[in-house]
Amino acid sequence: MSINIPDVQGKRDAMKELVTEDMLKEVIEVYISETDSISLLDIPSTFVSVDAHDAEAIIERNNQYAEVCRNRMGNDKYVDRSMQTLNGEAKNKQVQSDSIVMVDTAATVTAWDMYDTYISPEQDETVCVPQAERADYPEVAVDTSRGAEKNMSVGSSTSSVASSLKEQEALGNGLNAESELQLIMLSEKFQHLLLVTERSILGNVFQPKLAAYRELPILEGKLISINVMIVSDSDIPMKPGTVEQREDTESPRPPAVECLWAFSCELSRGRSVSSMAWNKKYPDLLAVGYGELDSSNQKPGLVCCWSHKNPTWPERVIYCDSAVTSLDFSFNNPSQLAVGMQDGSLVIYNVQSRNQLCVVSSSECTNKHLAPVWQIRWTQQDLSLTGEEKLEALYTVAADGKICKWFICNNGLDCIELMKLKKIHNTKKKAGGNKTEKKTESVLSALSPGLCFDFHPRDSSIYLVGTWEGLIHKCSSSNSQQFLETYRKHFCPVNCIIWCPLIPDVFLSCSSDWTIQLWKQDHLNPVLGFSSTQKAVCDIKWSPKCATVFGAVNEGQLEIWDLNSSILDPVIVQPAAPGVKMTSLLFATQTDCVLVGDSDGQVTVYQLKNLTNICESGAKVINVTLANRHNTTFFLS
Repeated sequence: MSINIPDVQGKRDAMKELVTEDMLKEVIEVYISETDSISLLDIPSTFVSVDAHDAEAIIERNNQYAEVCRNRMGNDKYVDRSMQTLNGEAKNKQVQSDSIVMVDTAATVTAWDMYDTYISPEQDETVCVPQAERADYPEVAVDTSRGAEKNMSVGSSTSSVASSLKEQEALGNGLNAESELQLIMLSEKFQHLLLVTERSILGNVFQPKLAAYRELPILEGKLISINVMIVSDSDIPMKPGTVEQREDTESPRPPAVECLWAFSCELSRGRSVSSMAWNKKYPDLLAVGYGELDSSNQKPGLVCCWSHKNPTWPERVIYCDSAVTSLDFSFNNPSQLAVGMQDGSLVIYNVQSRNQLCVVSSSECTNKHLAPVWQIRWTQQDLSLTGEEKLEALYTVAADGKICKWFICNNGLDCIELMKLKKIHNTKKKAGGNKTEKKTESVLSALSPGLCFDFHPRDSSIYLVGTWEGLIHKCSSSNSQQFLETYRKHFCPVNCIIWCPLIPDVFLSCSSDWTIQLWKQDHLNPVLGFSSTQKAVCDIKWSPKCATVFGAVNEGQLEIWDLNSSILDPVIVQPAAPGVKMTSLLFATQTDCVLVGDSDGQVTVYQLKNLTNICESGAKVINVTLANRHNTTFFLS
């Protein structure tokens, strides 16, 4: 539609001219009517005032909906459905604020501060507030109440009671400082701190010796200057480039031993070491049994558990009623220590307990040994053909001629007889025209005392027994009536038998006839015989690292044999101290060291040096072959 602006302006001017004063005074009626509303956005409110006219209807509808929601669980008429709704648009709003000021702080914390914080606050209160814990220490309570008891005995009147209370208060004030100091000394926390401090000092003092034992470098500096009193000139490490060290590289030194330290204290001094055993789980824990076996004036037995952390005092001390003859740790329960005694009794102790409580004993057993228990051994036996399931059993051999297997029952320890060592004698008879000889055995009524035994490292049902007659019997756990084999060479008591841990068919034996015999289990005659002195050989052990190295002790010296170097003489000989007899021997399980017990109660630790065949790869192999019936050839590879 076209609009003509000039025309409109002309019409307005004409209208202005037609309006008069009378027309302005006229009354004009204006009618206003409502037009239709156009809604661009309609969002009904979900809230209704309680004063609205439809408020009651809405409340009723809400109640009905709530009732439907309560009853809809388990009703098939109601089905859960989901729907997609639009989310409200998010708006970003920025606000200006002051910057946050960062401050760095630091504090110095010592090791004992962290330890004290780690300990529960209840233990700190026991030390800081001793009055609340006086009932736990009877000694202190008795000391503070002595004056009261004396005054109460004078009379029962009120004045006597009052005077006794005053005297007790004065006495308590005088002993307050002493009682607090005694409470601190008796507290478990203080005792533990003393133990840690003692081990730290001993670790500093014995650092060169312990480092040499563990084949670690020796610390230089202040520690060496502190240890001048215990370190000899040969122990001080040489600096690289010295003349002596250059000579060592050119020509190797001969094998030798070095004395590191000795486990000894006032309790063990003067007692003879009868047996030693390492803990199977904790290789730094050593159990030592003491007992005077040859003396007519015998002392009660003693067992000390030593640790490398404190060579000057044992961790546990166990007093026994009789002299200790043998001991051994358990495989499955490393805290259980079985101890055999001279009176034939057997006791199992729990070394983990500080009270040294006896777990079980054979005192109530009717079949217990009636003579000294010369050897005791925990052995793991296979329960299945695969060897995965193993059961631990305890075996003993005693001078009454019986080998027993022990088990725990309600009354203590009980046993069954595994074998009786019956005496036998051989008579040789020649058949008609045959040159072969037959051996017949006649069983006598008496039993031969058993001195030692050892189980096969691979087959736990096979074991060897050494007797007082000088015979070695090969037995089986499944046959208690007869021996499998009998090895005859010794003519004096067999003191020790040991299987080679690295070669399962070779074993060693030592006797009071001054000899050591090397056997192969499928040959009745020894492969090799060794003898260096005219003294009884007390103990013998294989090296756990090398099959060609073994150690032996007699009354006068320690001998280390290396069959790879010589089969005639030992490579190392360490004489005993004057007036002291060596009694027992034990190799360290993880280092090149050997422990020797003597008649003075000392267990000396020696380090083996310059043995070329003790290597990291493990053991060498001994191949024993028979060249013919009369000659025996011994090969080492």
